[in-house]
Amino acid sequence: MGIPVGLWILVGLALVGWLARRWWEPCLAAHGLAPRDLPLRWWLVGYPAAAWRIVYTWRRLCMINNLSVSFRPNQRLISKDTVVQGQALKPRVPKISWPMPTRTGLRVRVLMHPGQTPAPYYAAARAMEHAWRVHGVRVTSPRRGHVLITVTAHDPLTGELPAAKPATRELLSADVGLVEDGLAWVIDFRRIPHWMITGATQSGKSTLLAALVRALTPQRVALVGIDCKGGMELGLFGSRLTKLASSRAEAIEVLERIIREIQERTRLCRTAGVRSIWDLPEDQRPVPVVLIVDELAELYLNDGSRTSRREAEECGTLLLRIAQLGAALGVHLVAAGQRVGSDLGPRVTALRAQLGGRVAHRAHDEASAEMTLGDINKDAVVVAQSITEEEQGVAVVAMQGRWSRARSHLITSEEIADIAATYPPLNPLLSGPENSETGMKGGRAE
Repeated sequence: MGIPVGLWILVGLALVGWLARRWWEPCLAAHGLAPRDLPLRWWLVGYPAAAWRIVYTWRRLCMINNLSVSFRPNQRLISKDTVVQGQALKPRVPKISWPMPTRTGLRVRVLMHPGQTPAPYYAAARAMEHAWRVHGVRVTSPRRGHVLITVTAHDPLTGELPAAKPATRELLSADVGLVEDGLAWVIDFRRIPHWMITGATQSGKSTLLAALVRALTPQRVALVGIDCKGGMELGLFGSRLTKLASSRAEAIEVLERIIREIQERTRLCRTAGVRSIWDLPEDQRPVPVVLIVDELAELYLNDGSRTSRREAEECGTLLLRIAQLGAALGVHLVAAGQRVGSDLGPRVTALRAQLGGRVAHRAHDEASAEMTLGDINKDAVVVAQSITEEEQGVAVVAMQGRWSRARSHLITSEEIADIAATYPPLNPLLSGPENSETGMKGGRAE
């Protein structure tokens, strides 16, 4: 009596999963993850099944989504002025590599035919998701003539797969969460100097700000906060903040002091003959400053009185100047709010244009997501609108034309208490005796 075919298939799938686990161990180790950290079900069943579906459905998928080509003419000349367009004769599908496993799914390389562009593959990404029954498909073209298809088998933001181990970060680089490909979500102010964070109440903005402060706390960075809600959010971080403004009048004083700081750093760079503080010797380089504004609308709204209008205009002007001048001088801005639209004031749109990094949490309406992501990518707006109330902390991150889903780390009360007990680094320009009238304080980081 022979062995059942189903048993042979099961043994074959298990063997493929075991071999892939062994072959791919160096790649996983580079991400701080061992093969044993991934679910055994993924290696024995998930990966072989997904790889088989990709290979089995590839030809049909290419035919339906116009990814196949023909090396024979697909049109006929009936007369001098008439051409009949028809279906491709003997269509040939592009060649693909064997699906190789990654820490969150698969990766497939496609060799395009001459004359093809990556655009049809971008358009077919959704069809691939359904055909292969996976969580997500991302299509890129890292080199000419090739397309890289990255498949995410499970949603890492739900905790189904383990997160990558945090790596040592450089100055002004903050590990704040996890992106949908399973890697660390890093906010790097050296690459993207200014950020805008939007979202409805209890969508995760405060959690993201807490994760950002926690990541920057060990670094030699001065943190300045503006929280016009009486300091209820940023006030939790205590003495780690070099300065905290809890009203609009205090905010104007802080913003004016930062403008003077920018002017002082400009003179320093001009004297040294450099264009950025990063070109200065390390012993002469001023401490970087990160200005965090919670609930931006509180700085722009006014009650109609002359004093209120003047303060709102002054805040708008000062914030815009900081965003325009601060990047090369080590002064960075993070502006958070439920809405960042022209309804707040005439200078909000100009400020938004200066904030290259965008983070959109769950929003109540399409306009809020459009204000944050619309000028970067329209597809990101649709994804941001699909975030549900149960997905607190999940957001769409967009920068430099690219976007992805991400989720910030959850910061516990004990971690916030540790942050509040930490003192900021000594900054000769922000905390010198000559600046004591501004209320700036300084000290050595513990």
